[in-house]
Amino acid sequence: MSDPRPTASSVTQPTAAAPASPTPIGDYAVLGDGRTAALVSRAGSVDWLCAPRFDSPACFAALLGGPEHGRWLLTVPDATRVTRRYLGDSFVLETTFESPTGTAVMLDAMPLGDGRCDVVRRITATAGTVDVRHEWVVRFGYGKVEPWVHRVTDPDGAEVIQAVAGPDSLVLRGERLPRPRGRGERRAHVDEFPLAAGESVEVSSTWVPSWLPVPRAPRLEHRIEATEHRWGRWAQACRYTGAYRDAVVRSLLVLRLLSDSETGGIVAAVTTSLPEDFGGERNWDYRFCWLRDAAMTLEALLEHGYREEAQAWRQWLLRAVAGDPADVQIMYAVDGSRELPERTLDHLPGYAGSRPVRVGNAAVGQVQNDVLGEVMCALHLARSVGVAESTDSWSLQVHLVDHLCRTWRQPDSGIWEVRGEPRHFTHSKVMAWAALDRAVRAVEDHGLPGPVGRWRQERDAVHADVLAHGWDAGRGTFVQYYGATHTDASLLQLVQVGFLPPGDPRLAGTIAAVRAELEVAPGLLHRYRPERTDDGVRGGEHAFLACSGWLADALARQGDVAGAAAVLDVLTGVLTDVGLLAEQHDPATGRMAGNLPQALSHLALVRAVHSHEEAVARAGTPEPTAETVGRP
Repeated sequence: MSDPRPTASSVTQPTAAAPASPTPIGDYAVLGDGRTAALVSRAGSVDWLCAPRFDSPACFAALLGGPEHGRWLLTVPDATRVTRRYLGDSFVLETTFESPTGTAVMLDAMPLGDGRCDVVRRITATAGTVDVRHEWVVRFGYGKVEPWVHRVTDPDGAEVIQAVAGPDSLVLRGERLPRPRGRGERRAHVDEFPLAAGESVEVSSTWVPSWLPVPRAPRLEHRIEATEHRWGRWAQACRYTGAYRDAVVRSLLVLRLLSDSETGGIVAAVTTSLPEDFGGERNWDYRFCWLRDAAMTLEALLEHGYREEAQAWRQWLLRAVAGDPADVQIMYAVDGSRELPERTLDHLPGYAGSRPVRVGNAAVGQVQNDVLGEVMCALHLARSVGVAESTDSWSLQVHLVDHLCRTWRQPDSGIWEVRGEPRHFTHSKVMAWAALDRAVRAVEDHGLPGPVGRWRQERDAVHADVLAHGWDAGRGTFVQYYGATHTDASLLQLVQVGFLPPGDPRLAGTIAAVRAELEVAPGLLHRYRPERTDDGVRGGEHAFLACSGWLADALARQGDVAGAAAVLDVLTGVLTDVGLLAEQHDPATGRMAGNLPQALSHLALVRAVHSHEEAVARAGTPEPTAETVGRP
């Protein structure tokens, strides 16, 4: 549907080019409230916020353009040193600005659990005097729609600024409200003021439907403290105490942040179109729920003791895929909606000039035969740790597996969602085997009803098919697809799902071949070589961080504790200063690339650490603790 016809608001078509040197992707921190998330730069600019849901249009979209596309800046502009951290195990962000005349500390948070969509900020001078700049630029519709901005009185009698356009409204309140400055696309609300030691300024920005009255003010002190406490209480359930605890806990928190607290859906990332290839066209919208990524996220959470999330996601799954098994999609919107048409936002110049900027994702229409394997593995793990199976959820699985029996022989687009010709991808076949294997084990180990004889027969047929067509005896490795002579990193998951015993030399040969072909720096791998894979898109890529987790996981399951630890040290070493991972990493420049934070990267790290911990226990040697080696 097109943007609303302008009445009190006006529609602009910004033409400014993207900044020559945009904020590095790794310089962003994330805030979240369980329904959506915001990215905050090291300089204190909220450059991305979709409200009120992860997949809503952005009201701050400077991330994919410039300030004229919407941002909320609160900063000390002459700071010579900026440091930041999350408070404890939370997403309350503390940023410290040190300037020649003084120091200020800012707290940013998105409060949890009260049905509102707020970003709250407090900046306090702690030494000397600092000059503060406050800039509020609202552009709804991904930076396209300039709203009608006016001053109103809230229910408490305080003056606030309200920006309104179509169905959206954003309310700014605080002790110092900025004044309008500029015209047209550069129109902003700006204020500059000094803060002396001990002085603070509190501000908040609240999304509310435009037809509802302005809500009451949030109680900032209480809500910041409550948000820190709630995140910290959730993190306390993590049972892992080893050397990688900080990285594991932060990654688990990221996975929880990506989980919608109302629907149970788990998004792959909170951003769209952050480039895999700077200046190129490999720019995708990840603000949706891939069954594959969500299932793997569920496994990561379950392995570290989180069961409630399994129940919520399973209910989301039942609702999302309800109906004919032939109509099951690989991905859905946060609320389970099926229509995710891909389109381009031509008014945005893109991050570092990377175009097109896309919203929606055409991969929704692809056939990817591996997906049910990840789903069945996750639900099998849930059963194994005591999450009770419901009649409805098992009935769904039976129908999906029966459908797979009829379709696994067909070519597909695979885990990498290639937009070229469908192929018989080895990984897809192996995951079809995994789906059938977990269905058989559900009957054999848990006494659930099902046509186990047929499932065993199909499971064995898939296994034989992979060994006959996916194995290259001459090279001593499994290959990316039937008839290929090269590998891809998804083959590392053959170890994880138990397609062959961990000690089988064919797995060792495959791991060695993957590293030889795809490792671009110690522990960092491409997911595949674009020149060997018809993925339908121009340009190259950087190291795909989830593959490092898969490599560490595979090595650990094979008993190579030292090798797994070496890769984990590399992966945890590229975490940003606040513990985040994007989709990809350029070892030559140290830059993050792709959408941030990326569920697949974090869950691969978490699962690899779990496998490493189990390998250490099998070897009978104590694992170093965070206290003995220092936390990464």
